[in-house]
Amino acid sequence: MKKYNEEHEWVEVNGEIATVGISTYAVEQLGDITFIELPEMDAEVSMSDSVAFVESVKAASDIYTPISGEICEINEALLDTPEVLNEDAMGTFIFKLKMSNADELDSLMNEDEYQSFIASL
Repeated sequence: MKKYNEEHEWVEVNGEIATVGISTYAVEQLGDITFIELPEMDAEVSMSDSVAFVESVKAASDIYTPISGEICEINEALLDTPEVLNEDAMGTFIFKLKMSNADELDSLMNEDEYQSFIASL
C-alpha cells in the first residue's frame, strides 16, 4: 500500500526497504519530464530532505524523501529515459532506501487522504 506526502511523493514499504516515486498528479503538474538528477547511493537522508531533482518542459522541481533512511538503490534507467515517469509515475520508482524510522510512515497520507488533499488544491 502506497503512502503519500504533501510534496506528492509516494512510498511503498516491503520489510525495511521503502520504494519512493512521484505521483501521477505531480507528473501532470510538471508536464513532460525531460531530465532527472538522482540521489547519491548510500546517502543518509532525513524525512522531507530534498534528495533529487526533475526538470520538465514547464518547470523544475525538487524531489523530497517522505521518510528517513539510507539510499540503497537508485533507478539509473531514468537517467537515459526520464520520460518513463510521464507514462507510469505510480509504477516507476526513483530510489529505494533502508528505513531508519518506520514510525514516520504514520504521518503520511493513505490513498483516500491523498486524493482528498489533491482535490482541495
